[in-house]
Amino acid sequence: MKRIVVIGATGTLGQAVSAELKARHEVIEVGATRGQYQVDSTDPASVERLFRDIGKVDGVVTATGKVHFGPLTQMSVEQFWVGLRDKLMGQINVVFAALPYVNDGGSFTLTSGILADEPILQGASATTVNLALEGFVRGAAIELPRGLRINVVSPTVLSESMDAYAPFFRGFEPVSAQRAALAYLRSVEGAQTGRVYRVGY
Repeated sequence: MKRIVVIGATGTLGQAVSAELKARHEVIEVGATRGQYQVDSTDPASVERLFRDIGKVDGVVTATGKVHFGPLTQMSVEQFWVGLRDKLMGQINVVFAALPYVNDGGSFTLTSGILADEPILQGASATTVNLALEGFVRGAAIELPRGLRINVVSPTVLSESMDAYAPFFRGFEPVSAQRAALAYLRSVEGAQTGRVYRVGY
């Protein structure tokens, strides 16, 4: 049994990931305002406090991140920064802060998304952020010490989220959060590193 931190555990995807992992592991659920612990992943000091409180773990999963959807020609720089600050640096902040606390041979699993490969109208911010996350994982994988691994899961739109996102994803076939969660198991329980696990496309 491994000790796994799931950041974003109170969200739709995070709940599904936690449920799958709990079958075989001790799961520490972290949310922005709920869960066993709370963290603001955009604040490095908050993330560092979190791991000081939690202590040693065998794996870290991040299922978090906001991006701004809107027409590129009407998007402000500050709106574009939302995704860079929240989804991109929020997850990277977690990796940096957690490094000393992840046991040898442990793993990180981050979350990007289908828009890295399939851009849509009003999704320029999401495409940028998702590709940057995948680049970070590829680059970090060859430098992590102590046998640590890092992967990223890139799911298509979730069926549970279609009420909110359907107008942006016309013609996309959604997948359930439970199906997407299986890719996180591959990362946590497997042996690969530097991989992008695409789900539903």
